[in-house]
Amino acid sequence: MEIIDKINNSTNKGTDTGKKYLEASYKYAKLKTFYLSALSITTVLKLFCIGGLVSIALIFLSFAAAIYIGDYFANLAIGYLVIGLFYLILSLIIYAKRKYLEKIILNKMSKIFIEKS
Repeated sequence: MEIIDKINNSTNKGTDTGKKYLEASYKYAKLKTFYLSALSITTVLKLFCIGGLVSIALIFLSFAAAIYIGDYFANLAIGYLVIGLFYLILSLIIYAKRKYLEKIILNKMSKIFIEKS
């Protein structure tokens, strides 16, 4: 009977250790999930704030450039046309390079999340 009691005690200790490990792993995973979600939300909010301000600045600079070019050519429509074509060409270049940009973004984001792990 003594052997059975020792085996039973060992099994109980193993079970307790396994439960503690699972609880610790669960708490760690929960904390890690919270940390990564908070980091993601913070990053997105910063991008929206900075992106919004840069967009407003770009709109005003675009109007100023269009008016300046329109005055230079003595036709305001030409100024707006030039700026519109500039943005169209820029958009086409970005669209053509979208796979390359995705690769760069994924590499940088994976480095951020792996380093923070």
